[in-house]
Amino acid sequence: MKTSTERMIARKEGAVGWMQFNNPARHNAVSVDMWRAVPEVLAEFERDDEIRAVVLSGAGGKAFVSGADISEFEEKRSSREAVLEYNRIAGAANAAIIGFSKPTIAMIQGYCFGGGVGVALCCDLRIATDNSSFAVPAAKLGLGYGYDGLKRLVDVVGPSFAKEIFYTARRFDSSEALAMGLVNRVVPASDIETYVRDYAAMIGGNAPLTIRAAKICVNEATKDPADRDLAAAQAAVDACFASEDYIEGRSAFSEKRKPNFRGR
Repeated sequence: MKTSTERMIARKEGAVGWMQFNNPARHNAVSVDMWRAVPEVLAEFERDDEIRAVVLSGAGGKAFVSGADISEFEEKRSSREAVLEYNRIAGAANAAIIGFSKPTIAMIQGYCFGGGVGVALCCDLRIATDNSSFAVPAAKLGLGYGYDGLKRLVDVVGPSFAKEIFYTARRFDSSEALAMGLVNRVVPASDIETYVRDYAAMIGGNAPLTIRAAKICVNEATKDPADRDLAAAQAAVDACFASEDYIEGRSAFSEKRKPNFRGR
């Protein structure tokens, strides 16, 4: 799949879409052109009904995403106007991940720092290697993080761990990340691709409408009560019971066979 920059790679493997941050010389630090490509890639995956899950990863095996590309700061983030524009572009990329209707998995190898933690938090699941490390070094750079990004972190790890991550600005290893709930699973580095590929395939084999309804309901539950769209959540649940897949699931269960879900 062609993207607007060679520093983002998109490909399809069966029912799984793969989106890779491709800047290994800078440990996959994200440049503006990479941020812009994220919504483009996800829009393509959204339109492809064959894709049931998407994996986000980093090239080179040494980093998922090490944060923003600091080499661009002088040009892209040196004035208030430039910072606002940069934040708009990066925010649109994160919003595209959050708003993506299909399951997303962050496959984390090595460094996951700053904006990399932010990207991972936008995904539904995070699976890391045992040699991964995590940090948000904002307090060492004088950067400010907005409410939305902090809330996503608090929703995942809770307020005390969120404060520890920001107050100390230190590196946390994968076992610490697992203990605080920042990642769902930790696996040996040599097994990560096989594990994630199998996990994504497992998800892809389940009923897409059920998964979609679950994602909508969970996402609504994390919003402030006044902002929740409970009608949309109920509509997604109702769509499951009105679907051909519901009939297929019941038939497969009674016939003791694997169901063939079509997402309709």
